[in-house]
Amino acid sequence: MSDLPACPQCQSTYTYEDGALLICPECGHEWSAAAAGAEGPVFKDANGNQLQDGDTVTVIKDLKVKGSSLVVKVGTKVKNIRLSEGDHDIDCKIDGIGPMQLKSEFVKKI
Repeated sequence: MSDLPACPQCQSTYTYEDGALLICPECGHEWSAAAAGAEGPVFKDANGNQLQDGDTVTVIKDLKVKGSSLVVKVGTKVKNIRLSEGDHDIDCKIDGIGPMQLKSEFVKKI
């Protein structure tokens, strides 16, 4: 089976490479192979909204801070988030607690 992506226009799986381009034989669409793999991960909040660096989110569940007795309460507003790949995909600084990492499934975009 081919590991090439499907055509972005007609979703045909019969794409082929021609040098640096990917070509769809069904609709004739051509696109660069570099652009096809450059999309990167998509981060979504608990409601399915796409998150971006610099967004403001609120916490939707009480979260215990590992290694301390602190708790991040429901409704805590977190400003200027940074997205990173990994298990905890949000790097942020929470007022009163400090820098920490959160999972995107426990926040919602404002």
